[in-house]
Amino acid sequence: MARIDAFLKLGASQGCSDVHLAVGVPPMLRMNGDLLPIKFRNLAEAELESYVTEILSGTQKEQFAKGHDIDFSYVSAEGGRFRVNVFRKDTGVGAVFRSIPSHVPTLDSLGLPAVVRKLCDHHQGMILVTGSTGTGKSTTLAAMIDHLNLTRRLNIVSLEDPIEFVHRSKLAQVIQRELHTHLPSFSEGVRAAMREDPDVILVGELRDADTVRWAMTAAETGHLVLGTLHTTSAVKTIDRMVDALPAEEREQTKSFLSQSLIGVVTQVLVRTPDLRGRRAICEVMLMNRAIGKLIMSDQTHMLPSQLQTGKDAGMQTMDQALLGAIQAREVDPEDAFIYAQDKRPFTRYIQDGTAILKADLTQGVS
Repeated sequence: MARIDAFLKLGASQGCSDVHLAVGVPPMLRMNGDLLPIKFRNLAEAELESYVTEILSGTQKEQFAKGHDIDFSYVSAEGGRFRVNVFRKDTGVGAVFRSIPSHVPTLDSLGLPAVVRKLCDHHQGMILVTGSTGTGKSTTLAAMIDHLNLTRRLNIVSLEDPIEFVHRSKLAQVIQRELHTHLPSFSEGVRAAMREDPDVILVGELRDADTVRWAMTAAETGHLVLGTLHTTSAVKTIDRMVDALPAEEREQTKSFLSQSLIGVVTQVLVRTPDLRGRRAICEVMLMNRAIGKLIMSDQTHMLPSQLQTGKDAGMQTMDQALLGAIQAREVDPEDAFIYAQDKRPFTRYIQDGTAILKADLTQGVS
């Protein structure tokens, strides 16, 4: 058993989402959003480096020695699966282990809006799941793939960095390919996938112009494409997609979005009222003629009004979703307040000034 497994076992027993290891401090666990130290000595540089290199392959050791960050999936001796990032910083080696549940979650278990299930009924086009790092994008996509796997006879090609949830083929065939193990880049992965008779292509991250181009091509040629972006609203998602490509391709990109983008689901994780867990709260934008016109005319700043009035179709702004979750007693009001854009409707639910202070700090307000 690798020595690092002892920390991972402790983290699993405590129900944490992440284990952080860094030189000069004790190991830390991410518990319901908070980073908490465990009772252990400060890790020395040589000690932590030996822990980390013990679980790296020969190729990974070579890359790490050259100064590259390493992303990979790891299975502990206890059978737990983790997404791992190993890196170097000013004090030495660092590593973060993200726990991956052993069972693929269902859409129902995540409490996602019903419209997310309806998005999976489409046969072609693009669906984007967005949010900051650690907001559950991969988990939502895994649940969507599981739903497709259970309900439709499809060939699903999933391109990931690294492979997290392992999907067993059920009604569908699921092919999972890992960046730097099975393919050199996401863009090459999408191009190769299009020669593999796919019905659905999942792109772990639309991280560069080439990947965006190939994903758009796949969506326009009869495939259902699922992807992620690190954006925090529907407006920012549209703007990011348009800005991802050179200026001479802007009009083509806007045309693609207005015609082939199916929807954008942006999510945050908000603490539950008992503070023992977190729940995904989603902003949802569904493409329609009015939204398409706003995109084509560079009026994305007006998209929130379309989301507000599109409730019957399943759309909602993040503020609407947060207020609804507070009123249904599904989330902690003070934590929800931090993620709200317009704070005023939320103040009546706040017990003290703590959340207001936190929100001011996160937004850089003195």
